[in-house]
Amino acid sequence: MRSITILGVRVDNVTMGEAVAAAHAFVRSDGAHMIVTPNPEICLAAQHDAEFRDILNRADLAIPDGFGLLLAARFLGVPMRERVTGTDLLERLAEESAKNGWKTYLLGGEPGIAERASRALERRFPNMLIVGRDAGEEGIVERIRAANPDVVFVALGAVKQEKWIAEYLPQLHGVKVAMGVGGAFDFLSGEAMRAPLFL
Repeated sequence: MRSITILGVRVDNVTMGEAVAAAHAFVRSDGAHMIVTPNPEICLAAQHDAEFRDILNRADLAIPDGFGLLLAARFLGVPMRERVTGTDLLERLAEESAKNGWKTYLLGGEPGIAERASRALERRFPNMLIVGRDAGEEGIVERIRAANPDVVFVALGAVKQEKWIAEYLPQLHGVKVAMGVGGAFDFLSGEAMRAPLFL
């Protein structure tokens, strides 16, 4: 997979279609896989946190989430082909989950947000199998294990969510994909509005 390093952080030069195809391969394969969503803020945070930077660079897929990364890549002479945002990829993977019978788990957000986000996803994708909705209280690892999802979306905020995945994904036997999605549950639930497309 082609990639570029921006401020010490690996970013994969993938299109949305390639990111979705990679997720399909992850679900079909053995083992667990981590998807991260580098943007300018995440790359800057990684400058001051070596552990975080290492987690990002060890991820199985690092999508180019952030127009600033496309500008940086162009400046470095290695243009990115497409911006792939975490929220857009979550929605595409929700659609693929509904089509393919993948079981999904929503973790994070303020109390009630994961529940509202899951209802919004189920309205859009009626066949989607959401097997858990959780703000992330004590005992979460055991609850995820019991639900046995294929895909876990983790909305704990940048840095925290990636460190959580890196620590606990090896314990979540059966989970094939874990992806940090930042504030995506807020957008899906209607608690926050996304910026207009031109921004």
